[in-house]
Amino acid sequence: MTVRVACLGAGYFSHFHIDGWRRIAGAELVAVCDRDIAGAEATGAPAFAALGDMLEEVRPDILDIILPPAGQAEAIRTAVAAGVQTIICQKPFCTSLAEARAMAGLAEDHGVRLIVHENFRFQPWYRAIKAEVDEGMIGEVLQATFRLRPGDGQGAEAYRDRQPYFCDMPRFLIHETAVHFVDLFRFLFGDFTSVYGDLQRVNPVLKGEDAGHVLGVHAGGVRSLFDANRCLDHAADNPRRTMGEALIEGTRGVLELRGDGSVRQRAFGDLYATEILPPDDFDGFGGDCTRALQAHVIAALNNEGPFENLAADYLRVIEIEEAIYRSADMGQKVDLT
Repeated sequence: MTVRVACLGAGYFSHFHIDGWRRIAGAELVAVCDRDIAGAEATGAPAFAALGDMLEEVRPDILDIILPPAGQAEAIRTAVAAGVQTIICQKPFCTSLAEARAMAGLAEDHGVRLIVHENFRFQPWYRAIKAEVDEGMIGEVLQATFRLRPGDGQGAEAYRDRQPYFCDMPRFLIHETAVHFVDLFRFLFGDFTSVYGDLQRVNPVLKGEDAGHVLGVHAGGVRSLFDANRCLDHAADNPRRTMGEALIEGTRGVLELRGDGSVRQRAFGDLYATEILPPDDFDGFGGDCTRALQAHVIAALNNEGPFENLAADYLRVIEIEEAIYRSADMGQKVDLT
């Protein structure tokens, strides 16, 4: 069965979505919609300027919403009213926790699959790390650290050539970026039981924070540290491939993610590490994680496994995001149990 896919949004990140759909067997890109009709036309797909018109004419099986948060709720409502049964929506998901809850509830009430496009967990290095952790290759995991160092946040023109709306977000680092790692750490280590956030704004041209530390405690006892500064870089030919470096430490060894996308494992007490995943050579975003998430949705629609990141489940990520901001405001740890 061929699944008909329509995309809403033809901005910077939409190109990764559109390219991904075009490379998935069993998926057909049938239309792209954008208020800037020229942008939609530039994709080479049938182009529309109004979402309602597109949905009425092409009747897609999947609507892929590739918009910033401000436009998402209206698009979800329109798609649900039009009878679309599967909706994928980019993150950050909605403008607030209340709005996200409302959209998840709307989808559930109408029997619609609403999936948040949270793609970091689909990056190949994290799939490899997950397999090693689950197989007990480094023993009991005690600590995990990710150092976010994309090096793209300096100067008055930061982000303006790619995603200029970043500059006007009153909440930036956690709302836009750290949610990737909240979801990722939940995927790897289980749910959070508490968080502590210490946030700051380094680049004064931004409205929101762009650096900070988030310390999380997980139900199984793992301590996770998200150590972030978007003004600093790390050793990588493409600093946005992994956006930083990770260290997962267990009682029997360590897993190390490098900026080239490679993963190394060192046994406890050893001097040298063994490469378990080679450097990434994909010429695009995040090890082709956008396509990997899309392929996962197609597989789940074909009953080849459960859906990941359904909106109702993803609400927990937004709850944790809110707790991080609350912690930073209060200067103390927030209990999530």
